[in-house]
Amino acid sequence: MKMQIKKSKKVELAVEFGRSMSELRNYVRQYIQVKIKENGSNITFEMLEVMGCLWKKDGVNQQEIADLTLRDKSSMTYLLDNLVKRKLVRRLEDENDRRNKLIYLTNEGTKLKETLNPWVAEVYGMASEELAMEDLQNGLTLINQMIVKLKKE
Repeated sequence: MKMQIKKSKKVELAVEFGRSMSELRNYVRQYIQVKIKENGSNITFEMLEVMGCLWKKDGVNQQEIADLTLRDKSSMTYLLDNLVKRKLVRRLEDENDRRNKLIYLTNEGTKLKETLNPWVAEVYGMASEELAMEDLQNGLTLINQMIVKLKKE
């Protein structure tokens, strides 16, 4: 019986942990959207997530970006179309597979990082201001362990 109660409490904590992660993401999103609006940037939070992937690794295919941002391929097509219209990215044919398009940053897309990254750093800096580096590392390890477990299922 004690084991059953302990497992139930653990599940409740995991549910609350997941809910809190969603709440954190919503607050980050709201903060960034306010900054974007205040500064008149012609980009959405969703587009920023795509740009973030490309700032880490340029020249990836649409499916890889969709996987990294947890979006389906059709919504990714829409986001990329809008980024192309804004001249922030371009699609180029993959030399190894002509059916595949690789997504690359334009000069404007690369420059945008200088404007947007400080806002992202600011919000995460505020959120983690009173946290120890070790606590952040432990939290990241915990989340990644949960992700790996769910990917296996």
